[in-house]
Amino acid sequence: MLVGSLGWSANALALPSFAVQTGQPCAACHVGAWGPQLKKAGRDFKLFGYSAQDQPHDLLPVALVVNGGFTHTEMDQPDGAGPHIGKNDNFVLGNASLYYAGRLNPESGAFIELQYQGTTRTFGPGEVDVRYAHDTDLFDDDVVYGFTLNDDPTVSDIFNSTPVWGFPYLASTVAPAPSATPLIDGGLSQQVAGTGAYLMWNDLAYLEVTLYKGLGRDVRNALGVVPVAGTDSVDGVAPYWRLALQQYFDDDRHFVELGAFGISASKFPGGVKTVGTDHLVDTGFDVNYQWIADTKRVTSDVVSAHASFVHEDLNLDASQIIDGTNRQDHLSSFQANVSYAFGATYTPTVQYFRTWGSNDAARWGAPTGSPDSAGWIAELNLVPWGKPDSPLNWLNGRLLLQYVAYTQFNGDTAHASDHNAVFINLSFALALNR
Repeated sequence: MLVGSLGWSANALALPSFAVQTGQPCAACHVGAWGPQLKKAGRDFKLFGYSAQDQPHDLLPVALVVNGGFTHTEMDQPDGAGPHIGKNDNFVLGNASLYYAGRLNPESGAFIELQYQGTTRTFGPGEVDVRYAHDTDLFDDDVVYGFTLNDDPTVSDIFNSTPVWGFPYLASTVAPAPSATPLIDGGLSQQVAGTGAYLMWNDLAYLEVTLYKGLGRDVRNALGVVPVAGTDSVDGVAPYWRLALQQYFDDDRHFVELGAFGISASKFPGGVKTVGTDHLVDTGFDVNYQWIADTKRVTSDVVSAHASFVHEDLNLDASQIIDGTNRQDHLSSFQANVSYAFGATYTPTVQYFRTWGSNDAARWGAPTGSPDSAGWIAELNLVPWGKPDSPLNWLNGRLLLQYVAYTQFNGDTAHASDHNAVFINLSFALALNR
């Protein structure tokens, strides 16, 4: 299952298999009882390798998650939203995922996904994070160190605020999306596998370094991830790093994190290996703030605020020869959001996002040649279960209402609102190890 799960990207949630293992409801670890926003208990659970267990349990920690959604866009998409999908007002099965999510032994655990994607009608592997962690003392300070095997840069981040787990946590797969995103924001999904080490010192400073190796076409085919013709491939090793400082105040009611992260990778554009490589370097910064009204109640109101910035430098020596791009480009992205979880049941969120960079029609594929996009997302989550008074601790569900409004789309401001979208999604998660 571990080998077969290296590859695809997916969205995160509070898995009931974790709740069964720990004896705690989803709301104990996750803001809004669903996720992937984490509270202190959730960050510690991930830091210690998904291995915490408050009660004996011999069954495998397996969970099933199914979700489906309806998408309406401001204007019809002339060529349809995808294969077998209409021009507008589409209902599709988002995905059906099977997870091994939980303890392997007292110091290790795993988050492994296999999923069926309704949009593409394909089945294959998803996000993977297998961890080992150990708690010790160093010079009278508490130190937690560990190792991770995973398949996507930032999937291992314990703060769940970097790209893999960043907001929006779930988005329509059939709505229009801007053409340009930094490499670290999903650009290596289905392409790499990595091993790394991490360290938390004195509950204050967090450091992680992971080295990723590109998976060859034959390997990806063997894993069920069939590369699309013209897909880039990674050359050599791509190092990823993460540094963060965290602090709790007022009996853990307030939490602040300041961090930085980045990756450096060389790629063969289109998989062509005869003209050299492109080299991309991403450097990002993030800040998180969280306020919990009452830390003794898992259903207490929670305010969360997140902001992140990523700058990417692109040296496109190979792409210039193959596709006629600029020799050098740059791309930046910024996003900031704030949410308020009422009683771990209703969670409204508002986000502002913006992407900008150098003009390069051959690189970005936009008619204007510009990657510049900006807009707002308004979202409301309703999660009736996942709390101490829920009738079943092995079942959770969520209703999501989301509106995306663009003020600029691929350099175009006059028609940006044509790409606005309404997204309604219903998700169910249940533990099979009950």
